[in-house]
Amino acid sequence: MLTIEDIRKIQLFAELAAPELERLAKASADLHLAAGEFAVPEGGDRALYGVISGKIQVVKMIDGIEKTLGWRNPGQIFGEVPITFGMAFVGGYRASEPSRVLRVELKDYYAVASASPSVAQEVGKLARERIGGLQGIAAERPKPRVSIVGTRWDSACAELRKFLTRNQISFEWMTPDAPDLGSKWPGPAPSDDQCPVLRVAPINPGSGEVQSLADGALLARPAARDLARALGLQTSPGPTEYDTVIIGGGPAGLAAAVYGASEGLHTLVVEREAPGGQAGTSSRIENYLGFPNGVSGDELAHRALQQAKRLGAEILVTRSVARMDPSSRQVHLDDGDVIRARTIILATGVSWRRLAVDGFEKLAGKGVQYGASRSDASGTHGLDVHLIGAGNSAGQAALHFANHARSVTLVVRGDSLDKSMSRYLIEQIAKQDNVKVLLQSEVVAAHGEAGLAAIDIRDNRGATVSRHDCGSLFVFIGADAETDWLPAEVARDDRGYVLTGDDVVKAGRWAGRRDPYLLESSVPGVFACGDVRLSPVKRVASAVGEGSMAIAFVHKYLQETR
Repeated sequence: MLTIEDIRKIQLFAELAAPELERLAKASADLHLAAGEFAVPEGGDRALYGVISGKIQVVKMIDGIEKTLGWRNPGQIFGEVPITFGMAFVGGYRASEPSRVLRVELKDYYAVASASPSVAQEVGKLARERIGGLQGIAAERPKPRVSIVGTRWDSACAELRKFLTRNQISFEWMTPDAPDLGSKWPGPAPSDDQCPVLRVAPINPGSGEVQSLADGALLARPAARDLARALGLQTSPGPTEYDTVIIGGGPAGLAAAVYGASEGLHTLVVEREAPGGQAGTSSRIENYLGFPNGVSGDELAHRALQQAKRLGAEILVTRSVARMDPSSRQVHLDDGDVIRARTIILATGVSWRRLAVDGFEKLAGKGVQYGASRSDASGTHGLDVHLIGAGNSAGQAALHFANHARSVTLVVRGDSLDKSMSRYLIEQIAKQDNVKVLLQSEVVAAHGEAGLAAIDIRDNRGATVSRHDCGSLFVFIGADAETDWLPAEVARDDRGYVLTGDDVVKAGRWAGRRDPYLLESSVPGVFACGDVRLSPVKRVASAVGEGSMAIAFVHKYLQETR
């Protein structure tokens, strides 16, 4: 419980009259923080904080790296910038040692400031000083964590760039013939047959600052896992047993990780590529609750990932599951590691369906791409781009590419977009001058040597075929569940989607004495959520909801097995 003497330890309040000190002592929260615990995270709501004892570290994620912006010592305050400028916290405030902090809610701060105007004046003065420092940080050109040299149509280079983008790692990409390569690439210029080559700058562990690329590791044509290790991403589990192992790091898996870790479960996520799943490639999700201006898939995934990590979940990247034992719930990873899980949550999502079209396999990664991420747009500047598909993912990508490409063409087999695309996307597409829609049409061939140059489109109404220049082609024709690796004990439908709840009972695959939980598979203690689960609803919001619900059923299962 706070006393008047505790309040006086804060310099801002030291000269207040006794009634105001009494008011603050009664109204303020008394936060006792362990080392590593946040007083307020980045993006937190406005309030004024004062450090009574201990030490508070100011941190902010910049280009995927946690950077230390400063410190708050006993007697100092924080929260003056959000209060003065009406914004959320731009950084997080974390105890670096056991600390005691008081929190003054907004209404109580304004009551004190009204009675003692000098408090508001001092808060405003501090805010102006510190906002200047933040503006200086924002104006600095960030040092890229990775420098990569590779040709545009090299599929290995494209995959590495995608991996870096999905993991929120800043990088600079140059081609071997770039005129400024010599000034940006430390050491001898790599030859074409050595590419892609990467340099990974080390991080100063004390401040989070990116050091010189010249001092970093040189990697030639690395596998994604080798690059992840060089970047310090977690690729191996810590202990060998977890309360719940979540297979898949898309929206459903990350939601399960957030709720599992927040409720005290020892939680591990195994992701074979990068967090975000298929949703992470969406250039803009317009209808997700709480984001009135929309949010990109990778931004949503990044926020969820940071939240899950902050709450204590472990996230493995570039790891896949080779098999799982349903009786012992042992999870065998792809390089032989074995993890024992008390429960398992299947959140593997789906993979883009591929098209058997002449030239597609040859040009895959060289202009023909399945799905798209926000970073792909910059590579389409001034080009004629084509997209195959009529769903929301295709519509979102078309609108995003329209800001960069000379023209964007949606190639649609059906006679209308209304059956498969949300109305808000259809209306926005109609307003874009450089976006057109070809209905009752399909791509029948792709042409090019080193990279994609042109495609043939057949108009199914007249069976005519025409050739079109094409700088990039993105395919969005739906997705399939890749669940062949699951044991036979986990019931699936004929398309590979996992049966849960009543569907397990209807299929005659439940042998337990109780009914299966809503998201429980045919194996007790193994749950499924998100797109991999048999369900007519395939939306990011429903996947997040199911991920959180899965943790509730995990708790029920753990209680009954105890």
